[in-house]
Amino acid sequence: MIDSRYEMVIGLEVHVQMQTRSKIFCGCSTQFGQGANTQICPVCSGFPGVLPVLNQEAVQMAIKTGIAIHGQVRPVSEFSRKNYFYPDLPAGYQITQFELPIVEHGHLDLHTESRGAKRIGITRIHMEVDAGKSLHEGIVGGSWVDLNRTGTPLMEIVSEPDMRSSAEAGEYLKKLRAIVRYLGVSDGNMEQGSFRCDANVSVRLKGAEKFGTRCELKNMNSIRNVMRAIEYEAERHIDVIESGGHIVQQTRLWDANANLSRPMRGKEEAHDYRYFPEPDLPPLHLTEERIETIASSMPELPETKKERFIEEYALSDYDAEVLTNSLELADYFEAVARTVAEKGQADPKAAANWVTVELLGVLNKEGLEITQSPVPAAHLGKLIYLIQNNTISGKIAKQVFATLFETGKDPEIIVSEKGLKQVTDSSAIEEEVEKVLAANAKEVELYRGGKTKLIGFFVGQVMKATRGKANPGLVNSILRQKLG
Repeated sequence: MIDSRYEMVIGLEVHVQMQTRSKIFCGCSTQFGQGANTQICPVCSGFPGVLPVLNQEAVQMAIKTGIAIHGQVRPVSEFSRKNYFYPDLPAGYQITQFELPIVEHGHLDLHTESRGAKRIGITRIHMEVDAGKSLHEGIVGGSWVDLNRTGTPLMEIVSEPDMRSSAEAGEYLKKLRAIVRYLGVSDGNMEQGSFRCDANVSVRLKGAEKFGTRCELKNMNSIRNVMRAIEYEAERHIDVIESGGHIVQQTRLWDANANLSRPMRGKEEAHDYRYFPEPDLPPLHLTEERIETIASSMPELPETKKERFIEEYALSDYDAEVLTNSLELADYFEAVARTVAEKGQADPKAAANWVTVELLGVLNKEGLEITQSPVPAAHLGKLIYLIQNNTISGKIAKQVFATLFETGKDPEIIVSEKGLKQVTDSSAIEEEVEKVLAANAKEVELYRGGKTKLIGFFVGQVMKATRGKANPGLVNSILRQKLG
C-alpha cells in the first residue's frame, strides 16, 4: 500500500509475438523450441546485401488487433532502422516502425472495483522484428547466441500513462491478452516470452499535474509479477523523494525472487537510437477496402461476447466477465449450458456457478488451465442435469464432481457405481425422520417450545443417517409435518 498522499502514474509497453508461420521479413519458420540456430537464413541473420520482404500475414494480424482496440489503422505506415548493438541483434539495428506506425489512437475500457468504468488510451501499435537470444547457463568462459527468434514478428502496443494502480495495470494486461488470443494473433504466453510487458512507473502528489520522473521496469514474466514490480517501484520512488533525493530516469530489471528492482542502464531517448527510414522497405499502403474486408472477418471479441452472455444467458456482469476472460473458458461454458438445455431444462446460472466456482476452483488449486481440465464439458452438463431431475442432491453432486475430476468418468456411471441415487421414497424418509425424532427427544421439546431454528439440526441428522442421499425438500416437509 503506497503513501496515500501520492498516486502512481503507469504506462505499459507490451510486445506481442505474432503467430505467423514464418518470420516478418523472410520465410524462416517461427516454431518455438527448435534446436539453436536451425531456423535462420541470411536475411534474419543480418547478412549484408540481403533484402527484407514484408510478411502480409503479420500485417493482417496487426490490422485486426488495431480494430479490436478501437484504433485508427493508418492508410500509410513506414519502417525505420533503430540503431543499437546487442550480441543477439546481428544486423546492428532493429527494423521497427517509428514516426508512422500502423495503428494509432486506440483504447481499452476497464471496470475497476475502486473507480468503476475507466478508459485506458492506447497511443500506438507498431510492427517490428524480435532479436535473438543470448545463452549463458552452463557455458564457461563466454556466451552463445541463438538466432532462431531473430526476425520473429512483434507488435509493440504502447498505452497512455492512464493507469493509477497495479490492479488497473493487471486488468489492462488481462484484457489485452484475451483480445490477442481471441483473434488468434498470439498465444499470449508470458512464460515463453510471446507476451512481454515493460512498465513505465512514476509517482506524483495527488492533485499535481506534472508527471514525476519515470523508470522503466523489465524482466517480468507474469501479470502477477508486473503488479508486484509496479508496487515495489512506486514505493521506492516515494522513499527516495521523502528522504530528499531525486529519481534518476533509468531502465531497471525486476528480480522476482528478491522482490526488488535493480538498475540496468540509463533510459535511452529516441535520438539515442539515430532512427532513419528503412531504405530496403517501401512505405506500407493499406486501402480502405482491405481494412474493411479484414474487419468483416473478425471473430466475436471478449467485450461483445460478455454482453451477449449477459443478454442471452441472463448472467451477472461478474460471471460474464470471468467466463469471457479466455475464449477456451467461454466455449467450455457454452458447451456445458448447451448440454444442460438439451438434456433437461436450460439453467445457464447453474452452469456458470459450476464452471466458475467448482471447476475453476479446483483447476486453480491444481495449477491447470481450462484446456487441461479432466472434466469434459458434456459430463459437467450431465451432472447438472442429474441435480435437475432429482437423481442426486446438490450435496451428493459435489461428491460426484470430485470423482469426475479424478477419473473423467460419466457422472451417471459414477452415481450408479457408488450407489448415490437420491432417495425420493417418502415412506423410507419418513422412517428415518421418526428414528431421528425418537433419538433427540430433548431437541424436539425445545423445537415445540419455540426454538424453530432447530429444524436445521433435524435435517442434518436425517441427511447424515441417509449418507446425504435423502431428498432435502422431502426431508424438510416430513419433518415439519411430524414436529407440528
